[in-house]
Amino acid sequence: MAKPTKLPADFKLLLEKGDKIYQTGISVDCVVFGFHENALKILLIKVNYINKWALPGGFIQKDENVDAAAYQILKERTGINNIFLQEFSVFGSPHRSDASVHQNRYQEYGVKIPKDNWLMQRFITVGYFALIDFTEVELMQESYLEGCNWIDINKVGPLMMDHENIVSKALETLRNQIAYTPIGKNLLPKKFTMPELQKLYETILNKKLDRRNFQRKMIGFGILNRLSETRKGGAHKAPFLYTFNDKKYQKALKEGLYGSW
Repeated sequence: MAKPTKLPADFKLLLEKGDKIYQTGISVDCVVFGFHENALKILLIKVNYINKWALPGGFIQKDENVDAAAYQILKERTGINNIFLQEFSVFGSPHRSDASVHQNRYQEYGVKIPKDNWLMQRFITVGYFALIDFTEVELMQESYLEGCNWIDINKVGPLMMDHENIVSKALETLRNQIAYTPIGKNLLPKKFTMPELQKLYETILNKKLDRRNFQRKMIGFGILNRLSETRKGGAHKAPFLYTFNDKKYQKALKEGLYGSW
């Protein structure tokens, strides 16, 4: 990558007037889960001149709701408006912020950030996780990004700052909630088979589930509609396709499910 010569206008604005636009000391970071080719994946970005992958995140405008900031960040990254998003934890270690992340970026333009600049201060971040249908995402490649990709949850390497801890906590939360909250509507295509749904659960839980017990339990929840269509092209008997019953699914999200995996 050729070395830049001029500080971009948006970088200059962020450095000089960001503390007038954004709430200082607080940010949001989002763990975006997707399911593709029987693998649970997360969306990661790599910012120019920082040699580590990171979670999509950003700052919160002074007059902006924190949830709204997280939604806007993910809309810009995925191109999706209707996103299942949930706050799951706050990360406030006094040493979690790494001022060198910003310092290194600006040094590439010959700019040294003063130690009292707002970007150099301690930041507490609000963690969100999102569940997204992999097939609907259009990855946004911004000029300041070296990369924006889906990475298998089991193949994630070292991440920036404390983002590995944030990912671990998000996955732990997702696994805990799967016992009493329906899941799949936001991760699978509209039509899916029971084996595909079971594979999603097994991938998230990282364990095998009994086929008959899984099917009996899922049907018992009453949140599925079985279609007359079947999945063609397999070596075995074509399995029936299912969809989620939107009304019952939403009710289950509010009231919960019973049982464990």
